[in-house]
Amino acid sequence: MKLLTIPSAAVIVVALSFAGATSHAQSASAVAKVNGKEIPQSRADFVVKTNVAQGQPDTPDLRSRVREVLIRNEILTQEAVKKGLDKTPEFVNQMELNRQEALVNAYIQDFIKGNAIGDDAVKAEYDRARSQAGDKEYKARHILVKDENEAKQIIAQLKKGGSFEKIAAQKSEDPGSKDKGGDLDWAPGGRYVPAFSDALKKLKKGQLTDTAVQTQFGWHVIKLDDERAMKFPPLEEVKGQILQGLQRQQIDKLLTDLRGKAKIE
Repeated sequence: MKLLTIPSAAVIVVALSFAGATSHAQSASAVAKVNGKEIPQSRADFVVKTNVAQGQPDTPDLRSRVREVLIRNEILTQEAVKKGLDKTPEFVNQMELNRQEALVNAYIQDFIKGNAIGDDAVKAEYDRARSQAGDKEYKARHILVKDENEAKQIIAQLKKGGSFEKIAAQKSEDPGSKDKGGDLDWAPGGRYVPAFSDALKKLKKGQLTDTAVQTQFGWHVIKLDDERAMKFPPLEEVKGQILQGLQRQQIDKLLTDLRGKAKIE
């Protein structure tokens, strides 16, 4: 919500002139009055709170800028209403979408508050991820094909001295690695599907799988370039990320449950 985006110079001048002409009659609960209509202080406080949540300090300068933006918006809003733009189908639909989005966000925030995730749950998820990752990282390459016989032919070519990188670029069906010679970069074994991970962990540095490895993606020819000790970040460093991940799981389950109860025709 970038409510403090600087408007054009012309709009600034108009907003400031209106503010100077109408600020003398406002009530204590209003931040300003524009053409007789008050802008409530609560609205300014909400905008300030939003910007502070995004990292800006609550200063007199911030509050002054918020006031000017609200005055500008009120001026333009009044002009739009005079032209009947608030009655157009496009505006009505946009307002309903905005209303729904605000209510969705409010509902989810209320749900998160009422279903707080404790430190024990975060620690348990951290331990699970750490255990799954293992104590090593692997720098692997692979060539992915759809057919087992083709994978066998590729293994035979490689054992005769064929270039893994060239064959990967020519034949691999993995768009993320084929142009890099099949390079998957450094990753813990737990990042891969079980069959791939199990085969990878059995390899020694520089070794190639003797047989193709089947997964739901196809048939893999795997080569281990290198391995090293896993450097897992401390809990405090990733605690926020883990908490967000657990909250996403909660919300996904909530949505699944609510959709299951809803009558959709």
